[in-house]
Amino acid sequence: MSVFRVILAIIFPPLSVVDKGCGSFLIVLILTFMGWIPGVIAALIILNKTK
Repeated sequence: MSVFRVILAIIFPPLSVVDKGCGSFLIVLILTFMGWIPGVIAALIILNKTK
Protein backbone atom coordinates (compact mmCIF):
# COMPACT_ATOMS: atom_id res chain seq x y z
CA MET A 1 0.00 0.00 0.00
CA SER A 2 1.69 3.16 -1.20
CA VAL A 3 1.43 6.58 0.35
CA PHE A 4 -0.18 7.89 -2.85
CA ARG A 5 -2.94 5.27 -2.61
CA VAL A 6 -3.62 6.13 1.05
CA ILE A 7 -3.90 9.84 0.25
CA LEU A 8 -6.16 9.04 -2.70
CA ALA A 9 -8.30 6.79 -0.46
CA ILE A 10 -8.76 9.66 1.97
CA ILE A 11 -9.57 12.25 -0.70
CA PHE A 12 -11.73 10.14 -3.07
CA PRO A 13 -12.07 6.51 -1.95
CA PRO A 14 -13.59 4.92 -5.11
CA LEU A 15 -10.76 6.16 -7.30
CA SER A 16 -8.17 4.44 -5.12
CA VAL A 17 -9.68 0.95 -5.64
CA VAL A 18 -10.66 1.23 -9.30
CA ASP A 19 -8.03 -1.34 -10.38
CA LYS A 20 -9.08 -3.88 -7.71
CA GLY A 21 -12.21 -4.91 -9.60
CA CYS A 22 -15.72 -3.77 -10.34
CA GLY A 23 -17.15 -5.21 -7.12
CA SER A 24 -14.71 -3.38 -4.89
CA PHE A 25 -15.26 -0.16 -6.77
CA LEU A 26 -19.05 -0.39 -6.46
CA ILE A 27 -18.95 -1.26 -2.76
CA VAL A 28 -16.67 1.66 -1.97
CA LEU A 29 -18.72 3.98 -4.19
CA ILE A 30 -21.97 3.06 -2.43
CA LEU A 31 -20.39 3.40 1.00
CA THR A 32 -18.94 6.78 0.03
CA PHE A 33 -22.38 8.01 -1.03
CA MET A 34 -23.80 6.80 2.30
CA GLY A 35 -21.10 8.65 4.16
CA TRP A 36 -17.54 9.67 3.48
CA ILE A 37 -15.99 7.86 6.46
CA PRO A 38 -17.38 4.37 5.65
CA GLY A 39 -16.04 4.76 2.11
CA VAL A 40 -12.58 5.67 3.37
CA ILE A 41 -12.54 2.76 5.81
CA ALA A 42 -13.64 0.29 3.14
CA ALA A 43 -11.06 1.60 0.67
CA LEU A 44 -8.26 1.30 3.22
CA ILE A 45 -9.33 -2.24 4.11
CA ILE A 46 -9.41 -3.26 0.45
CA LEU A 47 -6.03 -1.67 -0.22
CA ASN A 48 -4.55 -3.35 2.85
CA LYS A 49 -5.85 -6.81 1.89
CA THR A 50 -4.63 -6.80 -1.71
CA LYS A 51 -0.94 -6.27 -2.02
